Amino acid sequence: MSSTPHAGTVEIFKARTNFWFAWLSWSVAALGIVVTVMTAGLEALAGTAPLLLIAFLGWQLFWMPAVVVHQRGVTLENPFRTVVVPWEALVHVDTRFALTLVTADKSYAAWAAPAPGIWGGRNAQPEDLRGLPATTYGPGQSVRPGDLKTTDSGQAARIVRSRWQDLVESGELAAGDAAAAVKVTYRWAAAAAVVLLLAASYWTVAAR
Repeated sequence: MSSTPHAGTVEIFKARTNFWFAWLSWSVAALGIVVTVMTAGLEALAGTAPLLLIAFLGWQLFWMPAVVVHQRGVTLENPFRTVVVPWEALVHVDTRFALTLVTADKSYAAWAAPAPGIWGGRNAQPEDLRGLPATTYGPGQSVRPGDLKTTDSGQAARIVRSRWQDLVESGELAAGDAAAAVKVTYRWAAAAAVVLLLAASYWTVAAR
């Protein structure tokens, strides 16, 4: 998670399916390492870089990403960067491709909350369309598939929009005030780790 301090109530959203992908990648890596050691001995551990890469990507791409909603704004914990969007800078919340925080200058997508795709609304029930924050609805009370309660993007968007709406209605936040700056921090150590593991995996495969 980000080291950015969060004041007040904090809500953290992580896609449930991502947990399964993370555990799957770790299981594959662990099984591969065990089989390698059992068949070739401990000295073969030097050639397990591809398995270590799978395990690391399981954490980096699936376990770690999150949407953190706090008193100061929304923090997007993405694989290779952390984006902190203050409430004052937020202009619109979109869910066309993923939960996306739109500011006056740029848009920031959340890796942890992807939209369901073209068929995401096929199994939508009437209750999935009711009780959403007012800013969710389009013309004629229409709702995008990515806004449905049963989708990752929809669940995350509901949390963000509800907190945003509460702040505006309570007078704590002036609607339309987009003066605050967005803070973007890159995860250089994670990127370097991926590059090193990729290089080690290449040499491991090439040496065979």
